[in-house]
Amino acid sequence: MSNLDRDSFSSRFGVLVAVAGSAVGLGNLWRFPYLVGNNGGAAFIIIYLLFVIVLCLPIMVSEFVIGRRGRANSFGAIEKLAPRSGWLSIGVISVVASFTIMAFYSVVGGWTIYYIFKSFSNTLFVNDSQNLTLQFSAFIESPYLPTLSHLLFLALSSLIVVAGVKNGIEKYSKLLMPLLFLLVVIVAIRSLTLEGSAKGVEFLFRPDFSKVTGKTLLDALGQAFFSLSLGMGCMITYSSYVKKEENLFKISIMGAGADTIFALIAGLAIVPAVFAFGISPSEGPSLVFITLPQVFAQIPFGRVISILFFIILLIAAVTSAISLIEVVTAFLTEELNWSRKKAVATIFVALGFIGALSSLSMGALPSLTIFGKNLFDLFDFISSNILLPLGGALVVLFVGWRLNGAELYDELSNGATIKFDRRLFRVFLFVIKYVAPLAILIVLLANFLA
Repeated sequence: MSNLDRDSFSSRFGVLVAVAGSAVGLGNLWRFPYLVGNNGGAAFIIIYLLFVIVLCLPIMVSEFVIGRRGRANSFGAIEKLAPRSGWLSIGVISVVASFTIMAFYSVVGGWTIYYIFKSFSNTLFVNDSQNLTLQFSAFIESPYLPTLSHLLFLALSSLIVVAGVKNGIEKYSKLLMPLLFLLVVIVAIRSLTLEGSAKGVEFLFRPDFSKVTGKTLLDALGQAFFSLSLGMGCMITYSSYVKKEENLFKISIMGAGADTIFALIAGLAIVPAVFAFGISPSEGPSLVFITLPQVFAQIPFGRVISILFFIILLIAAVTSAISLIEVVTAFLTEELNWSRKKAVATIFVALGFIGALSSLSMGALPSLTIFGKNLFDLFDFISSNILLPLGGALVVLFVGWRLNGAELYDELSNGATIKFDRRLFRVFLFVIKYVAPLAILIVLLANFLA
């Protein structure tokens, strides 16, 4: 497929909402609040923000440079920029990482669909954590309910991707992202009006650095990396659809900013409500599916808030899932010359089967373990602790050491048609050459030594 035949985003707003949609996902709503709770509140947020600005933003810009300069999928872009070289491993890791993440991410996405429907029933609205825990356990251990939910979520995401970049990803991102921000703001306002919510706000924004440990630093860096969709080929693939006149650095800042703002609003939607009812904010992943329903059961209009909240979860999951599916789709259509329909259908079947096994390994088929982990946990571990950091490290090494400075500056300045400060460029180059690889290496070693 030639570059002239490739689909592309039609507008800057389309690029921004698609990039923000990829970054804003379950990590902001499901993972961020309990990591804040486990790591001392505001101190964690400050460290997280520093990592986003100093480290993750340059990595995001690096992925944008590769994608737009290569004008191809994550594998094809590297092949154009460094043909027949070991750097092609970046493309391979990106495709494998996206597929591996979807093997468990679509399972959790299915949970959100199930809980939307469950919010219409009375069984979810009980002020009894043990009862809610049993309900959640019974659901994920069911031999068919989580599998059907997973397939429904996967089908919904696949239908958007099969429509293409402009008529699928961009069109639905323009609709879903503003709706997502509106809904989470509504839930945050309701949370902040609860009696006792001020303690949750204080927890979020008054730092206590005495609780900061080495694990806090690793958790903050890992969350920033995962939240911004780095190392999985999403930004490389999306940027290959960005027109040459767009300012990559500005888009990166706005995308990272939207993701960070959403994470903070999500914190305001969850943590003050948790504090208002005397529940620990460090409940872990169960915070969303067990603890919050207990909160919803105790507030006026709790059913409405519950429905809105799980719709928010679903939208966030879908906008991230379509970017992951697109990474694999772009590879199959451009490298194997498959039609988009054939590529997406194949991905749906493969992920449908593997995701079903991933789901069943948590309950109905507990013997499905590898290295002592069920398939769900294994896919999570491999992607989050190995593939993403490794892919991110190779990206910055490639941009910092394989591309020459002139090529890099040319892409960031759009061929000298826009102003890009030379001092800022030198700082950016220093970070991706030395700081980013070292930080990622530390995370990789810490994960293996833990």
